[in-house]
Amino acid sequence: MNNTTSNKATAPKAPDTQTVTAIKHWNDRLFSFRVTRPDNLRFRSGEFTMIGLPANDDTKPLQRAYSIASPSWDEELEFYSIKVKNGPLTSKLKHIKVGDRIIVQTKPVGSLVLDALLPGKRLYMIATGTGVAPFASLIRDPELYGRFDEIILTHTCRQIEELGYSQDLIRNLPEDPLVGDDAAGKVRYYPSITQENFTPRGRITHLIESGQIFTDLNVPALKPDVDRVMICGSLGLNRDLKALCEKAGLVEGSNSRPGSFVMEKAFVG
Repeated sequence: MNNTTSNKATAPKAPDTQTVTAIKHWNDRLFSFRVTRPDNLRFRSGEFTMIGLPANDDTKPLQRAYSIASPSWDEELEFYSIKVKNGPLTSKLKHIKVGDRIIVQTKPVGSLVLDALLPGKRLYMIATGTGVAPFASLIRDPELYGRFDEIILTHTCRQIEELGYSQDLIRNLPEDPLVGDDAAGKVRYYPSITQENFTPRGRITHLIESGQIFTDLNVPALKPDVDRVMICGSLGLNRDLKALCEKAGLVEGSNSRPGSFVMEKAFVG
């Protein structure tokens, strides 16, 4: 019997990968894609995970946090991404094709979950750009409709063509096999544009502060006893919306201490 121990270092285990099953390019700046789901991945609708592309050499693969845009019950995973010209990951990710392999980590986390909110009557999902992704997950989750009587999805973008993903989501929602009937009676969609002629036009913070959104939707201004708010956008948007929520008497919540508004901070550092 040979008891000699090899001095050769053990090669690091290659990360598990999933197969790309579908891709849609919404315009020259935005795309979405679907991949197979790891058997051991469990997540709450609204959470995010780390994804990346396998490295071609011994270097550590580059990974970034992405919200899961598909609901927790979906057999596949959907992601929605911007194309950054010189972005370390997206400059390569935008070229993926069906059949390619994607790294998907199986430890999802996040603040935009129903468990972080107190019971309420009306839920505002406030998104800018690709920040609509976690809400695309939540709005297709049956649990949402058992908790709220009215769901208002706002989506603010610079140009009208950037609304394509959320418009498609809302258009197809009534046909969803699990939530279609509930969504038809509870979901309201409020898009706004900042750089082109559109009604309404402007940052969502301005539309809230001026009261225009409440007039347009024929609902009262934010009230802490009935309204709940989820926010996903830039650092500046989060900061401004937090101030507006707190001014209205809403209290920020978390997984450990539910409140009346929550925001995703993982993408704005």
